[in-house]
Amino acid sequence: MQDQSTAEPNSADLDGADNAYALDRVATDAILNAVELGDKAALVALLDPLHSADIADFLEQISGSERSDLLRLWGTEIDGEVLSELDENLRVDVIEDLPADVMAEALKDLESDDVVDLIEDLEVPEQARVLDALEDAERVAVEQALQYPEETAGRLMQRELVMSPAHWSVGNAIDYLRGATDLPDRFYDVVIVDPKLQPIGKVALSALMSSPRDVMLANIMDGNFQIIPAMQSQEDVAYAFNQYHMVSAPVIDELGRLVGVITIDDAMDVLDEEAEEDLKLLAGVGDESLTDTVLDTTRQRFPWLAVNLITAIVASIVIAQFSGVIEAIVALAVLMPIVASMGGNAATQTMTVAVRALATKDLTSSNAFRIIRREVGVGLLNGLVFAVIIGIVGLIWFGSPMLGVVLGMAMVVNLLVAGMAGILIPIILDKLKIDPALASGAFVTTVTDVVGFFAFLGLAAILLL
Repeated sequence: MQDQSTAEPNSADLDGADNAYALDRVATDAILNAVELGDKAALVALLDPLHSADIADFLEQISGSERSDLLRLWGTEIDGEVLSELDENLRVDVIEDLPADVMAEALKDLESDDVVDLIEDLEVPEQARVLDALEDAERVAVEQALQYPEETAGRLMQRELVMSPAHWSVGNAIDYLRGATDLPDRFYDVVIVDPKLQPIGKVALSALMSSPRDVMLANIMDGNFQIIPAMQSQEDVAYAFNQYHMVSAPVIDELGRLVGVITIDDAMDVLDEEAEEDLKLLAGVGDESLTDTVLDTTRQRFPWLAVNLITAIVASIVIAQFSGVIEAIVALAVLMPIVASMGGNAATQTMTVAVRALATKDLTSSNAFRIIRREVGVGLLNGLVFAVIIGIVGLIWFGSPMLGVVLGMAMVVNLLVAGMAGILIPIILDKLKIDPALASGAFVTTVTDVVGFFAFLGLAAILLL
């Protein structure tokens, strides 16, 4: 397969801005036609110019039978990078179906971190089958990485790296790089280590190539650099890369010795995963994907729907306490959803901003009070504005000035509470070491529904009866 970084997008033509970087229908039909005809040469010719990420997207979008036929025909020509780009759930199924010889060929050019990412979610027998397909040195590196807990820097790092002693010159380093046969496919820095293999600096390739040969590496190395402990969470690793604009960082063990390196592509993958996870958790859909079966998707969504049912029952209990008021003033039943819905939407806005700010460490103990005060102010101001609007609507709709007043007052109360709940609940959950993206939605929905109904019906009972 040709170098994907320079491949021409000859079969990934753009159908317009909305479809940029997507395979066009002609290309996908041609690929499926080659599979149907069993024409391996045509299939390889069509897939060879494509980036591995585009091929992975294509495999995720076709049916299971079409995917199986394609992989079977592709055989040992399969690029391991395609496997690493696949959705995790689908990747497990694909790897389980690949013959041992195909697996060995696909994995031979992958870095150790990509292999770890491929097999860490497999069952132990499948992990063993993949490890058996690796060469001895790479198998040892992967097995050592698997000893670290999941979602840590030790799992994220690659063992392949370039290091140098501080007493080397630029010429020594360049000669070494030109003569080495086991360099990583991609690297950005030369890590400078002391005799104990502890990193003391790093030299960017740009600095190395722009310096005279007789310059000592110690004179051009960056001594102010971030070092990542192997046990650090991958979320903190991704934050460090984003915060300090790094392209690579050395990873050390508990003794401070260099054991690997993390590059920006891996860190950005984690950032993407964390953002996607937060988004899904906020929506209550769990770790699902478009390739999941109906049964799997139903099983993942059911718990969150059950939680929502409980919150709805709680809100209904509140409404039941005012059944007499509703019977006396039927208009209340028509207007109740407006108050609850506005409160829920306002709280969701605040909660989404809060959860993301906590994830990116922008919301901290030092600025929490200011942010809470801001959200309360926003809730109060929005409440006052919408109180006037909905009060006028209530007056025109039902011809009752007091009903408009009650509706407006309830709107102010609920939007104010919504702002407070949307910011306070995520902060409290975060302090309790509970993922705010996981649990905030249920609590916030309950608060806004209960407060909205109670405020509206309570005020109606006081002022209208």
